[in-house]
Amino acid sequence: MKVAKDRRKRVAMSTFSPVTDADLARARLDPAFRQKLLAQSLEALLTGIKQSRGAALPPAGGAAKRLREGVELAVRLAELLQNTDARAQDS
Repeated sequence: MKVAKDRRKRVAMSTFSPVTDADLARARLDPAFRQKLLAQSLEALLTGIKQSRGAALPPAGGAAKRLREGVELAVRLAELLQNTDARAQDS
């Protein structure tokens, strides 16, 4: 069981590429890039949440807390994406 859990962690981590300082600087200046970065981050987060929910055992203790935090972050990212879309349409 532990081997399968470790493998899932590696798979989830390998699909996530961290945001660099250069990415953040570019996102501040380029609204289209900011939108793309937010969308990619949301997709990676939702994939991780889906994998966690599909685990054989229900999340317990700290895992449940991390799952809730992930969902809250996903909602926040979705709100940011919506705000970015609205600003782009107003321009």
